[in-house]
Amino acid sequence: MKYIETMKLRTIGVLFMAFVAGGSAAQQLIPMPREMRCDTTWRLRVTAVDAKVNTRLHLPAEGYTLDISGSKATLRARDSRGLVWARATLRQLEGADGLYPKVSIRDWPAFPIRGFMHDVGRNFRSVEMLKRELDLFSQYKLNVFHRHLTDNPAWRIECKAYPQLNDPRFQCKGRDDGKFYTYDEIRDVIAYARQRGITVIPEIDMPGHSRFFDDTFGFSMASPEGMKVLRKCLEEFFSEISAADCPYFHIGSDEVHVDNPKEFMTFCEGIVRAHGRTPIAWNPGLEPSAGTVHQVWNSAIGDTIAAEGCSYRYIDSYQGYLNIGSPILNVAKNFMHTSCGVTAADGKAMGGILCLWNDVRVADKSLTFPQNGMPGCLLAFAERYWRGGRMLPTGDETLVPVNTASEVYASLADFERRLAWHRDRLLYDWDMRWVANASQPWLVTLPTRRGARLDTMQWRAARGGVIDMKAFCQHHGVEVKPSMDAWMRTEIHVDADTTITAWLGFDSPGRATKMSHGIGLQGEWEAEGRLFVNGVEVLPRLPWNEPGKYRYHKDTWHQAPEEVPYTAEQFCWMRQPAWLTLRKGWNMVEIYCPRVFDATTWQVTFIPIHIDANGHVSEAKGLRFR
Repeated sequence: MKYIETMKLRTIGVLFMAFVAGGSAAQQLIPMPREMRCDTTWRLRVTAVDAKVNTRLHLPAEGYTLDISGSKATLRARDSRGLVWARATLRQLEGADGLYPKVSIRDWPAFPIRGFMHDVGRNFRSVEMLKRELDLFSQYKLNVFHRHLTDNPAWRIECKAYPQLNDPRFQCKGRDDGKFYTYDEIRDVIAYARQRGITVIPEIDMPGHSRFFDDTFGFSMASPEGMKVLRKCLEEFFSEISAADCPYFHIGSDEVHVDNPKEFMTFCEGIVRAHGRTPIAWNPGLEPSAGTVHQVWNSAIGDTIAAEGCSYRYIDSYQGYLNIGSPILNVAKNFMHTSCGVTAADGKAMGGILCLWNDVRVADKSLTFPQNGMPGCLLAFAERYWRGGRMLPTGDETLVPVNTASEVYASLADFERRLAWHRDRLLYDWDMRWVANASQPWLVTLPTRRGARLDTMQWRAARGGVIDMKAFCQHHGVEVKPSMDAWMRTEIHVDADTTITAWLGFDSPGRATKMSHGIGLQGEWEAEGRLFVNGVEVLPRLPWNEPGKYRYHKDTWHQAPEEVPYTAEQFCWMRQPAWLTLRKGWNMVEIYCPRVFDATTWQVTFIPIHIDANGHVSEAKGLRFR
């Protein structure tokens, strides 16, 4: 048997036994099992699968064992959900040749809630799309689908008591007018999810995010008249959708101020509990009563809970929304986040839900995931909440460790290797705009006032294909000002004169707001950024279709720009890459990346990439950095 020594990865807080050799599918599993022995000298053809639930199995809930020997795979699970996860692991173990390694696995999750939230209130998604997503969630052992069914543009639930709620006249024009889910479709999605080990958590956001309600009835949800309408709507929903199917129900309550918060929350929670469900509410939001689960979306509150504890059960959604910042950097951020601020579930910390809010209108729904980093971020999230463990504090989780000998860096590098394998083998049809990039070294200036000379600045080491300049400044104790200068530099080695392509970007527009410096002027990069290779400036290879457009230096919530979908030119990971001419040997790459206004994010991207004939993205080959 080929093997490597048993390793204790203190970073993730569990004992991981790996007896593996290079090239095996067993090395590429996501999430990586807690315990695994694998002999890759055996290539077995499995002709029989023995899969059973054994409630006396000495493992936590959702735990399973998997053994492949001879021509048989034996799967045992503590419960039916665990059996789904065992089958998911078995599918990942199959090699491209249809053969399997000889393997023995014992596995279980660190957290009981591992979910994904989709906002279908702002941008409707078809049942067929949702089912494809559920297949993906199940493949990577996510067990919750949080379905945000209502938001300002529309109520997406069939309403028999008040059919005017489904009338496009009262919905936001252009936001999938008139589209909603019938109760049969809602039950169909729930049943489909259940077969894949997933519980659906429906959400009706009350009384926030409910402009459609005011437009429909002429009064607010929190008014006496509004609560009468809501009672009928909720009771209708609960009569159609059983508590067995949806034991949790999300009441929203965020980003709203009303005169009667306690009365309204008591009203909502009372109806939910009367129908046998556990209520969930956003935190921050209107104050819930004892017993309601808090879904924490604010990182400051998450940090306080981690430091001081809390009196309530909570779900972590403060690890970062997919619609904010760079989707490439968000992969590393989700992987390096300490789930719930603890190493594993502890009675209060229940797990996490990864959220995707597209406030901006999406015309072509196939673009939602590539614009926001799905499924790469999902797999990083799935790994972290299955494995648990102590990673980085909230403020540093967007900064790849500079020390390549650190355990966090080693874990991230290993995950990137596995994620690239999944991108190329299992997720080829998902238009995944991500490549491994943690190893890229940089020297970055600690920014000073704009106009300062380059040689007066201090250089500090950084790492990764996307540098979060705000976090970098804060990490080094530098005040972040509305406008500042900064430079980055690295060296790239090639064996012969060549031309490479690279993602180059000086802005990461959020998909929740149009705040951005917009597309670059003709012949220039956006946000006044500049790129030099061996002292020669590199300009955009192709002319911009919309030069200088979409410049918004303030949030555009509920304004006309929110109704204009993003174009590929606004995202460096979606548009044509930059072209760089390199000479044989070492090449100096210098990037001028100023902060030009007080934006929410300040992130700079430079990642060499390879694009095949089908537009599929992968790592550039034959390059070395120093």
